[in-house]
Amino acid sequence: MTYLDIHIIQSVPPSNINRDDTGSPKSATYGGVRRARVSSQAWKRATRKRFNLTLSSSDIGHRTKRVADLLGEHIVALDPAIDKTESQKLASDALKAAGIKLTTPKPAKNTPKDAPPLPDESGYLLFLSASQYHALAELALASLVPEGKIDAKAAKAVLQSKHSIDIALFGRMVADDAELNVDAAAQVAHAISVQAVEQEFDYFTAVDDAQERDHETGAGMIGTVEFNSSTLYRYANVNISGLLKNLGDPAATARAAAAFVESFALSMPTGKQNTFANRTVPEAVVVSVRDDQPINLVGAFENPISRSEGSSVVELASTQLVSRYNDIAQVYSAPSKTWVVAVGDASEPLAVLGERIPVAQLISEIEQVVQLSAGESR
Repeated sequence: MTYLDIHIIQSVPPSNINRDDTGSPKSATYGGVRRARVSSQAWKRATRKRFNLTLSSSDIGHRTKRVADLLGEHIVALDPAIDKTESQKLASDALKAAGIKLTTPKPAKNTPKDAPPLPDESGYLLFLSASQYHALAELALASLVPEGKIDAKAAKAVLQSKHSIDIALFGRMVADDAELNVDAAAQVAHAISVQAVEQEFDYFTAVDDAQERDHETGAGMIGTVEFNSSTLYRYANVNISGLLKNLGDPAATARAAAAFVESFALSMPTGKQNTFANRTVPEAVVVSVRDDQPINLVGAFENPISRSEGSSVVELASTQLVSRYNDIAQVYSAPSKTWVVAVGDASEPLAVLGERIPVAQLISEIEQVVQLSAGESR
């Protein structure tokens, strides 16, 4: 098997990009100290959202409970003569034939009695690709012939193929039928800070403009926002063999791997962005090709980094990352290839791992290497 390991060092200024249920920035204890943390779910969501900039709509899926409503829209797009009520019934029939259990949601209390029924919904978020919606819509329309019915075997086969790139990468779980599950080809770790952090509070006031006009004193509202700042170590990996299995095509596999690396590296969860304007890009992106197993290098930061005179946290983190990389390579195995994207203080320490290249070249080279690897493994 072939794997891509993606290691990222990224500084984030005062921010609260991923909150817990109390509104505080998420954190974790590692190496005996408190670290800033950004959950894997938050960064996977940000990565999926950024696919809209790097992939076509046909390569992107939709994760929703309102699957019958969306499928109904595809049916109407193929045959505008069908009204909304009939299209939603056809959609429900097609999804049920494929093995998806649906329920009709209860209308809101103020809904008029003569309002049309709400479209059926799945009991959980269901991840389907644009190609799967289109193919199911065609099956539904084909059933309109006299005494016709939706072919359950064909409907299920649609959901077992024609996966979008995001489904192939992040997987899909279908509670109703395990045969419709898709194993994720990409794994994303929780990002943690390389140094210990302390949570801080921003006390703010907001002025009432009309009150200010009348020369009245006092704030219109007051409050606090919790935040921290940190240098994060982020990690993810892609199983190229698993991605090829999900997509079935070396070219699509290469495009998916390259899109994932680019979107994962350049995305940012959106929590409190309007408050903190915390958008940054990584100081370092290190991508390795491995033939044994993916390896997270977080052990480089078990001892929290303390800034020393003349050295930045980024420089020290980069040095520690190189040390861990080399230790693993000497004791276990070395990657077959490594690329380095680095700026500022990360550039010199990481130069020993590989040629420093711009991110556009990184994405291009990843696509070429993955396509070659996927083609050989077919």
